[in-house]
Amino acid sequence: MYNPKQLETMKIILNFFIGILALPFFIASCQNSPNNEQEITIGVQTWSFRTMEDQSPLAILEYIKQTGVTHVELMGNHAEPFAGAPVSPMSDPKVMQVLYKRYRNESLTEEEQMSADQFDKDNKIYEQELATWRQNVDYSKFEEFKNLYATAGISIFAFKPGVFGKNDSDTAIRYGMRAAKALGANHVTLEHPSDDAHTARLAKLAEEEGILIGYHGHEQQTPTLWDTAMAQSNANRMNLDFGHYVAAENENPVQFIEEKHDKIVSMHLKDRQKKSNSGGNLMWGKGDTPIQEVVRLIRDKNYKFPVTIEVEYDIPEGSNAVEEVKRCLTYIENAL
Repeated sequence: MYNPKQLETMKIILNFFIGILALPFFIASCQNSPNNEQEITIGVQTWSFRTMEDQSPLAILEYIKQTGVTHVELMGNHAEPFAGAPVSPMSDPKVMQVLYKRYRNESLTEEEQMSADQFDKDNKIYEQELATWRQNVDYSKFEEFKNLYATAGISIFAFKPGVFGKNDSDTAIRYGMRAAKALGANHVTLEHPSDDAHTARLAKLAEEEGILIGYHGHEQQTPTLWDTAMAQSNANRMNLDFGHYVAAENENPVQFIEEKHDKIVSMHLKDRQKKSNSGGNLMWGKGDTPIQEVVRLIRDKNYKFPVTIEVEYDIPEGSNAVEEVKRCLTYIENAL
């Protein structure tokens, strides 16, 4: 017979070995559980801050810091002036508001129309000056800008300068790709040109420069929009805009992401209504876009592409773009 002290010692030893044997099963269950906190990369498109008064690159960085978002897709005019580029006439938020109204085919007042016409004139001069500057750019300034972001704990995953059009030279296109790499981005984004020859041309340059391309779309997005471009090259990928995709009345949008997830380099999030339901761009949670369902899918499937907050609804009175990005971030976090 064992005395009580011996029995207690044997019990401790037995529990120890049971714990050792159970450890691999515990680890596996944690890794496979859908409730385990898989990482989801949440970013913001700096277009979201277009209504803020100061549009300078350092101000944009400060806005991002205030939101708490730690990943970003940069518009060209929110980085290039730091590297010495001329300042875009779009940097005036009042002009930006007029241009956005024009973009949405809304009626302009006489004063707004004059402002839009003046922008068109100023922008032609700006584009010429910018093209000249890009020919002799100092890429180390973009690296310096990347380091400012890194110091703030923010990574730049995509860059969207306006240099990827059919009329842009190979030199200009290479500039955009090299600037993106200097910023630390792994892809550039641009509007899908709906031109097979041009996507083939862009892919060839991207392969040579060692970077990916994310083609963005609006309501022209269909399940097959990107197929030809992606068949041309592995460099051609999708910058899916989930809100616009839903607005375009495409069926099974969440399932579409499951099918194409390995070709998506980043995905814009906004809450659009379907075209048959007015097609509005609304505060998150009020439209037809299943944002919460899709972010849970991305978490549970452990998809690696960033989801990018893009505030395109009208900013409520008393708020501002920074507060609305924070509202969108909270909406995502509550879904997770």
